[in-house]
Amino acid sequence: MQILFFILKQTHLLNDILHELAEAGVRGGTILDAKGMGESLANMEDIPMFGALRQLLSSEEKEQVKLLMCVAEDSEIVPIANTIKKVVDLSKPNTGIIFSLPVYYCEGLNKHYAD
Repeated sequence: MQILFFILKQTHLLNDILHELAEAGVRGGTILDAKGMGESLANMEDIPMFGALRQLLSSEEKEQVKLLMCVAEDSEIVPIANTIKKVVDLSKPNTGIIFSLPVYYCEGLNKHYAD
């Protein structure tokens, strides 16, 4: 089992992504509101930063991002990522990031997993 994380900066595409995932048979996941690190850094007064750089970071990161998490079998991770990439072109900057990590223990998915 793995957990797939998808950080979406183009939040206006979220409904299209969810529709594609549902069409592909993905029935579960969690979506959280998030924000980029640049916005937090730009708002910290105790970090020395040139004014122009602070302004650039704060204006660039204003939009909230979405974090989608989905636990799935190993064999399902790449197809889920490919489904997301039907909507989002991750080769372009400021679109999103997909990665996965192993899950060694999980309960609550109608199954009990322990490695």
